[in-house]
Amino acid sequence: MKGFRSVIFVALLLLFAGIVRPATREIYPDPAQAKPEIAAALKTAAQTHRRILLDFGGNWCGDCQVLDIYFHNAENRPILDANFVLVHVNVGEYDANLDLAARYGIPLQRGVPALAVLSETGKLLYSQKGGEFESMRRLDASAVTRFLVQWKPAKQGCSVMVVNC
Repeated sequence: MKGFRSVIFVALLLLFAGIVRPATREIYPDPAQAKPEIAAALKTAAQTHRRILLDFGGNWCGDCQVLDIYFHNAENRPILDANFVLVHVNVGEYDANLDLAARYGIPLQRGVPALAVLSETGKLLYSQKGGEFESMRRLDASAVTRFLVQWKPAKQGCSVMVVNC
């Protein structure tokens, strides 16, 4: 057990010293892709009656990596795929797509990841203004589940019938 602790200690020391860096996945495309991807998402959302979920962040961001893992876990992926068109908006090192962040009400000074929800017609329905997911590593997947369920569109053609007995 003592040997295991030593290995963990050395690994953490190297990580903090910057010698070893954790692998990051390429989630966010080149910043120039954001506007064309949003335009494509608007077309898809209109055809499929789904909402658009804009995920502002960067590949360097550990919390963004965690959010993407949570988006695609077994519980959240079906909700995401059925109700949203997901667009990853790369903010670079807080120096890219600043116009899009401003347009969709995302205060980047609060940190990333930050989400905005658009209707199928592109109307802004919600934007995270308080850095709600900025510390995603401290949250669990159920926080994402609650968010997706809260912002998924109401199914068309559904109604509630009241019957008096």
